[in-house]
Amino acid sequence: MIPSAGRRWLLLAVVSAGLLLITLDNSILYAALPTLVEELGANGSEGLWIINAYPVVMAGLLLGSGTLGDRVGHRRMFLIGLAVFGVASLAAAFSPTPETLIAARAFLAVGAAAMMPATLALIRITFEDERERNVAIAIWGTLAIVGSALGPIISGLLLQSFWWGSVFLINVPVVIAALVATRVLAPPNDADPTKRWDLPSSLLALVALVGLVVAIKETAKTEPAPLLIAAAALAAVIGGWAFARRQSHLPYPLLDFSIFRNRAFLAGVLAAGFSMFAIAGVQLITTQRFQLVEGFTPLRAGFLVAAVAVGALPTALAGGASLHRVGLLPIVAGGLALSAVGSVLILLNFDTSMGLLITGLLVTGAGLGAAMSVASSAIIGNVPARRAGMASSVEEVSYEFGSLIAVALLGSLLAAVYTSTVDLPAGVPDSARDSLDSTLALAGNGPTLITAASNAFDGAYFTVMIVVTAVIAVGAVTTGLLLRHHGPGSALSAPTHH
Repeated sequence: MIPSAGRRWLLLAVVSAGLLLITLDNSILYAALPTLVEELGANGSEGLWIINAYPVVMAGLLLGSGTLGDRVGHRRMFLIGLAVFGVASLAAAFSPTPETLIAARAFLAVGAAAMMPATLALIRITFEDERERNVAIAIWGTLAIVGSALGPIISGLLLQSFWWGSVFLINVPVVIAALVATRVLAPPNDADPTKRWDLPSSLLALVALVGLVVAIKETAKTEPAPLLIAAAALAAVIGGWAFARRQSHLPYPLLDFSIFRNRAFLAGVLAAGFSMFAIAGVQLITTQRFQLVEGFTPLRAGFLVAAVAVGALPTALAGGASLHRVGLLPIVAGGLALSAVGSVLILLNFDTSMGLLITGLLVTGAGLGAAMSVASSAIIGNVPARRAGMASSVEEVSYEFGSLIAVALLGSLLAAVYTSTVDLPAGVPDSARDSLDSTLALAGNGPTLITAASNAFDGAYFTVMIVVTAVIAVGAVTTGLLLRHHGPGSALSAPTHH
């Protein structure tokens, strides 16, 4: 039985609230990180792991959770994920040490990984009309951007009046409301016991991802440990190889690699990853730069990067509504190309003109909003309904992988360029090179030190923005080539290319 229109859109609001929580917790620590590091006494590496533990564990578990959702039912997975997320939020809020907070963030990721594919799969099941589903998915995709943008603002607001644990505590009432609403609104549980879920495959994917992230973070350090890099890279290669090999022998693989032969599906996956890389990268480095160099409060820095979401909202909704007429090519590849133009504006004006910087953030957001809104439709529209869980998982992995690589690569690159270029005045201890936070802690050494540190940080910011711009441009060209047959008037779904 098809749910009534009112129930369909109310359910969309509930699953979107779940997605909002998941994406908020990715970005809510960007603005809170300086406060958190100071109050918990975390070092630079622990600070990055406090952010990264969440997307690493989530990305590793996502493939398995989508297929598990196909087996036990997406409604049940969503409810289980919400409950775990609520308990983990309480644990994170009251963590006494950096290590316990990292563990709580990993536990939070288990709940998020259970929830996230279920949100998109429930939309796929509930909205049977393609045009209506495109609009629903566009709203869902927009909330991923809104969540990323709201994170720094909400943490800034909370930190003005409360302790840092409040940034996690805010999840609990939303979880309780969503649990009640899901039981009332969601369609009956759609379990399919014939589907098999393979725990070893999930663990192999997790090993490969953790290895890759550790290798990237360590390589970007000014004094990398070659043995650790080799061990992490080996874990990534062996884990990835063993995962792929295992899938080819399983009757019900977590990931059927043949779905990537569909060019529209592949382009959607790449667009999601490139977009989240750009959003996470720009937000992470911009909130840090304006707090540490310009003296912005966390709230003011959060409002500044919210310009990305403001730019994304109208284009995301317009993209979903016009997809059936315009086709995938102009919206996905054109959106990424527009965001590359915006990021050029950011890198040329971040230290000279606030007006042009905000314009750059708005333009970047407008391009990414368009691309992300229809990337989901390209992914879900090019697999059969029985593969909805697997397809949703692949998309979520690309989202998480994009933001994960952005934080690991760009966060480490920012620190490495700063450390290697800062020109410390005579008599300043070498420990001041570690990060701009470390330098500012020694600000008693006078304005010369602060000026040298700020100049070095701006140089590092400029370098990282060049990398972001280049990556978005590569994304625009790649998706453009994949979608060259998906121009105006073309169908959303395409036959699988063998």
